[in-house]
Amino acid sequence: MAFDDKTRGRLQRFVTDVRSVLSGEFAQQFQQDYGLDPQSGTVASLDSLGHLDDRRLETARILREILDHYLASSTEQGEEARKVALDRMAREQAFTALNRLAALRMMEARGLLIESVAKGYQSKAFQLYQRIVSTALGETGDAYRVFLLSLFDLYGAELPALFGRFAPTGRLFPHETALLEVLDLINAADIQPLWAEDETIGWIYQYFNSKEERKAMRDASQAPRNSRELAVRNQFFTPRYVVEFLVDNTLGRLWFNWTGGQTSMRDRCQYLLVKPDEKPEPLRRLRDPRTIKLLDPACGSMHFGLYAFDLFQEIYREAWEWEQTHGPGALDTDTGGGQHLNPLGQTYASQDAFLRDVPRLIIERNIYGVDIDPRAAQIASLALWLRAQRAWHNAGVRAQDRPQVGQGKVVAAVAPPPEVDLRQQFMDSLDPLDAELFEQTLFMLKDLPELGVLLQVEKELPVLIRRVFGEHGPIFSKEDTAQWQKAEARLREALMDYARAAQSTYKGRMFAEDALQGLRVIDHCQEVFDVVVMNPPFGALTANTRSDLAKAYSRSKNDLLAVFVERGLELTRTKGRVGAITSRTCFFLSSFQKWREEVLLGIAQPEVVADLGLGVTDDAWVEAAAYTLEKQA
Repeated sequence: MAFDDKTRGRLQRFVTDVRSVLSGEFAQQFQQDYGLDPQSGTVASLDSLGHLDDRRLETARILREILDHYLASSTEQGEEARKVALDRMAREQAFTALNRLAALRMMEARGLLIESVAKGYQSKAFQLYQRIVSTALGETGDAYRVFLLSLFDLYGAELPALFGRFAPTGRLFPHETALLEVLDLINAADIQPLWAEDETIGWIYQYFNSKEERKAMRDASQAPRNSRELAVRNQFFTPRYVVEFLVDNTLGRLWFNWTGGQTSMRDRCQYLLVKPDEKPEPLRRLRDPRTIKLLDPACGSMHFGLYAFDLFQEIYREAWEWEQTHGPGALDTDTGGGQHLNPLGQTYASQDAFLRDVPRLIIERNIYGVDIDPRAAQIASLALWLRAQRAWHNAGVRAQDRPQVGQGKVVAAVAPPPEVDLRQQFMDSLDPLDAELFEQTLFMLKDLPELGVLLQVEKELPVLIRRVFGEHGPIFSKEDTAQWQKAEARLREALMDYARAAQSTYKGRMFAEDALQGLRVIDHCQEVFDVVVMNPPFGALTANTRSDLAKAYSRSKNDLLAVFVERGLELTRTKGRVGAITSRTCFFLSSFQKWREEVLLGIAQPEVVADLGLGVTDDAWVEAAAYTLEKQA
């Protein structure tokens, strides 16, 4: 089904209506049930909540710990800080509730889940559930709430960012009246066909923040004032044809070149630009697809990754045939650092066994995504998971025979706020050198929520390691790398132990989870990618990070789009490809001259440029261009 203007308009009305219902519902719960008022910033004492039973009183306590966690990184003070944090908390509850129900509805549409949401209380799965539990769970509404929570728990093992029952963004559940209203909206006849479309969840993500909110932000300040504004102001869904154009001419182009044109990519990729007489020289050893890495550094709902998934499936199929034709040594299995994978034919008993495992390989090895908005990580992980499930469904692989893939390589660029007591409590459990390394790492990550992959971890990390562990010669050596890898493994294990420990508070667990996410971003920034594709933020740099970005990216500092392109090239291997859709003004404004000369034409070679004009990305009134670059030596 095409996402034309009429279809998108209907989906936007749906999201607006659901947001209104759920935002009002959770604001009311905050005020009336839990003594938290987003309007005034008032926080009632727990002692005053005598109307709550033990379960809801525990929820009230946890909500206050979440509030304290958010306040620790707030730039506001006092009442205003509490108002902003409480508004964020209520908004996150609404967004997660919508995403969870939409996800279940999309699973139903793909045959992954027996009807559970499509008809509310009359859904087939719930009717069966109700026969089993009878009246043990009380009224129908109470039983349906427990039924949905059990589904959240079922899928929370693979998708904890979205379905984790105890995640801070999903602590509350809508009351029956609000839930039924949302179910009616989800099951409206005119949006039924959309639940089977991969793009639907991405449009839900975009439309949850209104055009009016974005306009108010821009009217208040030319530059984004914090990480949320940066995310919301640049939240534009990339049209499918632009996605295909960029992925075809980056990932598709690489595979075409590597195979010497002996691939179906010329026919498979409708936007791949190949000269009629073009016959590239094939690689002596074709790259093993398990070693190919694609990154979207501002991934949003992972639209680039969804299409790249399709191409990777074909690449894996052709790689198997290539190895079968040319022998076990035909694929270059080097993963870096002198490590090699076993040939495909030695790893899998048959082609069928190999192809059944391909969706897992794509999620776990090929597609990377980073976003400064944790809600985007929710959506991106879900989108890729659903795409993998569809691949298995089409291949006839039964649900019980499918491996768990979870969030894969999608990560939210978050870091723990400067909570001194929690940090010290955790560090006290570490070896002194590991404690110092952890403290230095947190300092390095302090701007991560605004910078994401723009934080040049691979340049700062060597300095940090040598500061803690000492030097091993004049240059950063294998010994230095080994020190970090061993220390990072110890930190991960200690953080997981800390999060699981009985004595750890809920706020302590959030601290540990944020720190683990920060370590995952560090890992991403140390990778070398074959392809970077993106629809990056554009415009002025955020106030808090402007100075640091200007120093790190002196050739690109006048606009975020230029910074992202330069960073994309930094993260790409020689002869790799970067594809981007940005404002076209970077090609002719004098303020971009240094960027054009030293980045665009200095460390890269433009390959394909499409001048697209206005109205490409929904309500972003920008003249756009889509282009691909080849990284030069």
